[in-house]
Amino acid sequence: METHLASWMKSTPDGDLAESILRRCVHCGFCTATCPTYQLLGDELDGPRGRIYLIKQVLEGETASRATQSHLDRCLTCRNCETTCPSGVAYGQLLDVGRKIVEQQVSRPLSQRLLRGLLRETLTRSWLFNPAMKLGQSLRSILPPFLRAKVPVKRAAGLLPTPLQLAEHRRQVFMLVGCVQPAMMPSIDAATIRVLHRLGIRAETSQGSGCCGAIRHHLSDESGALAQARRNIDAWWPQLERSEVLLINASGCSVMVKDYGHLLRNDPAYSERARMLSEKTRDISEWLPSELLAFVNRQTNWVKVQQSIVFHPPCTLQHGQQIRGQVESLLQAFGARLLPVQDAHLCCGSAGTYSITQADLSLALRERKLQHLQAASPDSILSANIGCISHLQGGTELPVRHWIEWVDAQW
Repeated sequence: METHLASWMKSTPDGDLAESILRRCVHCGFCTATCPTYQLLGDELDGPRGRIYLIKQVLEGETASRATQSHLDRCLTCRNCETTCPSGVAYGQLLDVGRKIVEQQVSRPLSQRLLRGLLRETLTRSWLFNPAMKLGQSLRSILPPFLRAKVPVKRAAGLLPTPLQLAEHRRQVFMLVGCVQPAMMPSIDAATIRVLHRLGIRAETSQGSGCCGAIRHHLSDESGALAQARRNIDAWWPQLERSEVLLINASGCSVMVKDYGHLLRNDPAYSERARMLSEKTRDISEWLPSELLAFVNRQTNWVKVQQSIVFHPPCTLQHGQQIRGQVESLLQAFGARLLPVQDAHLCCGSAGTYSITQADLSLALRERKLQHLQAASPDSILSANIGCISHLQGGTELPVRHWIEWVDAQW
């Protein structure tokens, strides 16, 4: 695509990046076929091709409008379009640049500023979020339906291996403990630690480090997200040096941490460590299945579980990280009857804070996703990200779990 950046954008890091991405786009339109918002709204400007054109206009000097901002806001950042694109357009990186510039040019309504500020400042602080979630769970039965759907039923974490037991293991991984997952579903981290323990691997956790930065990043708080990334690098580095990998069991966090190298590429003080940390980061769905399959294959008396399940691969897993098939193969090795799902590539509508900032679109996407997931009457739904799990569970009575919880329950 021919591009002529405005003078204030030329020869800047963001300008150079955006221009290189724009020039790869041939406006073929393949991306519109897999865009969830385009499928719902049928508006060219609510699909990747239209949004790319809007961003191009802004970067070439046309002042952004409130309508421009709304069209960019409605993007889920699912990156399905990147998987589909034959030209390799890095749409997610371009969207980050476009949203940042538009945010500088367009003042949001007060109601939006308050809501986004509340999400940004509370979800990323465990000392605020944890007691709020505990209160919500204790009052869940009397909460309005919309709020009740955002507050999962309390799950017990269960017993954990003792420090003495863990000390016997020669292998060690460094495991991220995020900002909302410990309060919403502590059973996920506990299940991960137990499964690793059974494999002879000790998990050293990142207690107290806080959010990975994804929430601020997707709410257009670039400076806040980068500050969080720098704090995390400083806090994690000593533990990372003595661990095999940085292991993350929420795909929304792992895709963010894997992007630290890109986000801090122009920071002379952090660029190299950010790159090294990103390279050492592994989503549990890409790293653990091979470890588990090797274990199962060594067992001569393994009793396989007979359950019918469906797996919902989060967008941050299948599109953001291009991880596909590993979890599904593992579940089948454990004996699960894995049922097919129509349009498995499409987003469930969670997308971080999207389910709150774009509630109507999010609910429409969840309804469609649940219809497809429940079509074959599975025993349960499994996924790989806390946001998707909570979002889907809010719309169904069928159990929705992280796949590592399911594996843990089979032992």
